[in-house]
Amino acid sequence: MGIAERKQRQREEMRAAILEAAWKLVHEEGWQALSIRKIADAIEYSVPVVYDHFENKDAIIAEFNKKGFQLLRKQLQVARAQFTEPDQQLEAIGTGYWDFAFAQKQYYQLMFSLGVPSCESARKIPEVSACMDVIQHTIKQIIDKYRNRYADPFLKFHAFLSMIHGLVSINIIGPANKDELNRLVLKDLISGFIKGCKA
Repeated sequence: MGIAERKQRQREEMRAAILEAAWKLVHEEGWQALSIRKIADAIEYSVPVVYDHFENKDAIIAEFNKKGFQLLRKQLQVARAQFTEPDQQLEAIGTGYWDFAFAQKQYYQLMFSLGVPSCESARKIPEVSACMDVIQHTIKQIIDKYRNRYADPFLKFHAFLSMIHGLVSINIIGPANKDELNRLVLKDLISGFIKGCKA
């Protein structure tokens, strides 16, 4: 291995170590407590070493944000692939979204800390757009299947996301309802939503 390749590998290893230390801090203390100084202390290097790999704390958070949407997209794709009918696919997507929010709570809180992703953020961050496309495409398939010319796929997508995110937020912020009740509410919401796409 040449000098250039060795330096590149060392740089990648340091970057990975910074992200690993940051993620550990998030699990222990939460997103608000994350700082460049704490990351530097955790990896036992100076602050400038961290800044050599990331412009600031926001750049580190952006990496986790992208990773979160990659993980959510994968979970939604796996859920959708279990079925062939778009109605059933959307039900599975809703359940997969719910499961992700509570299994990956740290990621979810970061990804949606400012509410549901806007069109602008989806355009700027490919990972957000790719994830949201899984939902939007499935909704469009339902509308097309039932030839509902009055339903706007874009508006329906935002309604679906707001509905699911709202239910998740209620349970993350306040005292959570029993899982069985939440599952029934989720099923009822999605069922009603699908009926609206068909009508």
